[in-house]
Amino acid sequence: MNRTVRSVATSLAVGFAMYFAARGVWWIEQPTGPLLMVAAIGLYLVVVNAAILWDSATSVRMPLWVALVTLVSSVLIPILVTFSLDPLTLTAPFATWYIGALGLMGIVCIVRRRFVIGWLVVLILVVASSVFLGFFVALSLGLVGSFMWVAVAHLLVMFWDRAVRDTERLAGIQQAVSAWHATQQVRQKERRLRTQFALAVAGPVLSRAVASRGALDAEERLQARLAEGRLRDELRGADLLNDAVRDAIEDARRRGAVVTVFDEGGLADVDEMRRAVIRDELARVLREADAERWIIRAARDPVTAVTVVGRAGAGGQSDDDAVDVFHEIPREVPEH
Repeated sequence: MNRTVRSVATSLAVGFAMYFAARGVWWIEQPTGPLLMVAAIGLYLVVVNAAILWDSATSVRMPLWVALVTLVSSVLIPILVTFSLDPLTLTAPFATWYIGALGLMGIVCIVRRRFVIGWLVVLILVVASSVFLGFFVALSLGLVGSFMWVAVAHLLVMFWDRAVRDTERLAGIQQAVSAWHATQQVRQKERRLRTQFALAVAGPVLSRAVASRGALDAEERLQARLAEGRLRDELRGADLLNDAVRDAIEDARRRGAVVTVFDEGGLADVDEMRRAVIRDELARVLREADAERWIIRAARDPVTAVTVVGRAGAGGQSDDDAVDVFHEIPREVPEH
């Protein structure tokens, strides 16, 4: 049978409550008002068990009305006990049971996160025992112990709550790190697969170039240039590529255009559905326009995911008239 910390603490609290009630019942001299003593014991048992058990299965925090009933009972119990006894027996062990009993009620309030009520119960105990017994007499009869146990309970609850918060925060950090690590592994695997794919495409052409020591015909030179470009694209701009983009880039290169792809993490935080739309739009831009030099760049920008620039010449022209195509693809779906 599995025992949780809460069930063990509940069992201990109920056990101590029964112990203090038994001390009150086990009187060695007949009280002058036995019904008052019985009423005090009965009230204590009902209230302390309600404070321990009410809604404890669903919430550690005690209901407010139970806490208020506990506070009122902590005033009534010492009065009922005192008025039920002869003044000469007020310091007898069976007459001072309420000192430990109210201390336990304060501990229960503290453990169930009613800190103010718990300390008010202790304050009422100090005042009542000092009035009926004398302050120093009450200290010698258990008041110090009740105060110390409530203080220790408060410290333990504070440390426990802090440990729970730290554990939850640590678990959240651990989950975030695990998710990041898993994402990195997926991306590394994806890059490795894409590199293997590019090498599978470029490998035969490159092997032919090495074997012939560069003595290639025009078609083989074109295939070598396309293979080299695809290999470079897979290494530099893997997130920008799908089959449509690869085909559009290859068609542009077959027409003699120079295509350069730079992926600087522009799609890192974009969801996969939006990435597919961005890639399709990039392929459409490459197919619908004609330029001699294409620059495709995915920079880390809060608004733009991909910038496509098409220039008229393959040289190093920089004036505005040399730009035939300038297209920006936003990170988010544009609002109309």
